[in-house]
Amino acid sequence: MELKKVEKISKALADPNRLQILKSIHKNKACLYCSEINDMIDLAQPSVSHHLKQLTDAELIIAEKEGREVKYSLNNKVIDQYVNFLTALKV
Repeated sequence: MELKKVEKISKALADPNRLQILKSIHKNKACLYCSEINDMIDLAQPSVSHHLKQLTDAELIIAEKEGREVKYSLNNKVIDQYVNFLTALKV
């Protein structure tokens, strides 16, 4: 994994609201729609959209448009690569 990508993921994970969004998606095991995330997170809709964009840009979640809704799911491949990168740092 490239260091730029590790940096982008690390920055995305540095916010508690984004961590909460990831936990919420994980808790539902498959995916969450944007409206469901808005209901779960105690933030204004524009703030939630900002956090979802940061997570999507870091490739931690995958956005999939379904009609007028967008559903988000975890990108397990990228998460595994990130965890493997961090694990490789251990002595």
